[in-house]
Amino acid sequence: MDPLEEHRAHLLAVGYRLTGSRADAEDALQDAWLRWDRLGPDGRDAVRDVRAWLATTVARLCLDRVRSAPARRESYVGPWLPEPLLTTGPDDVLDAVVAAADVRMATMLVLEHLTPDQRVALVLHDTVGLGFDEVGAVLGTTPSAARQIAHRGRRRVREAARAGELPVPVGAPEQRRVLDAFLAALGAADVPALVAVLHPDAALRTDGGGVVKAARRVVHGAEKIARLLVALLDEVDPGALSSIRPVTVNGEVGMLLPSSPPMVGVLTVVDGRAIGVHVVMTPEKLSS
Repeated sequence: MDPLEEHRAHLLAVGYRLTGSRADAEDALQDAWLRWDRLGPDGRDAVRDVRAWLATTVARLCLDRVRSAPARRESYVGPWLPEPLLTTGPDDVLDAVVAAADVRMATMLVLEHLTPDQRVALVLHDTVGLGFDEVGAVLGTTPSAARQIAHRGRRRVREAARAGELPVPVGAPEQRRVLDAFLAALGAADVPALVAVLHPDAALRTDGGGVVKAARRVVHGAEKIARLLVALLDEVDPGALSSIRPVTVNGEVGMLLPSSPPMVGVLTVVDGRAIGVHVVMTPEKLSS
């Protein structure tokens, strides 16, 4: 079997964790295949760990984009959300990507708060399992410096967990129960019922990318979110809500509104209520 195909799910997961974009991850995989092919038979035979070689190659290819991400985020219109990964069945390669909790929306948003080098170090060491000598080689630094970079990133993740930014994932039945209650309240335009479904510290992020009408800032608080969502119903096709169907988004129960343009949403659930409401509407993030 072609080694790139053999390790495709693993490499796609590495690229996605680093960039938050399936398209960027796919581009990195394609470029990695070209580099692998250019090694020639003798060069490929000399590679002792093909999986690690491909993973570090994908990471190097993603690194420039990761390092430029903060500047691109500053010019991005409105809140930024990762490209949602919608899985359709057991044969979908993305099922293997979303099997771990570290591609959930909440986790991906925490990764955005790390420096680019911290993000690369954590993904390569803690997720991929590479040693700090290999991580340092990707980052262009020493193994001891790479270890410190990963330590600082790990500390930031722990802080996020303590602050409630990284809730422990709940099971699909609980996610579905909260999603059903959320959609029922939204469909009835029932503000009190919607407030009851939302955690008091809930945050709403709507990613329209400046292309689709969306909130330009993160909206905080159950009451504000509920009133905003109900008000937005007036601008939605009356039959649109009835066409919403459940989908799996980044390994969690989510929703797809096949409107024009389409919308994909997912709730982060904690203590039986939605603490995060993430809605992606940017067309280029929903085209794959």
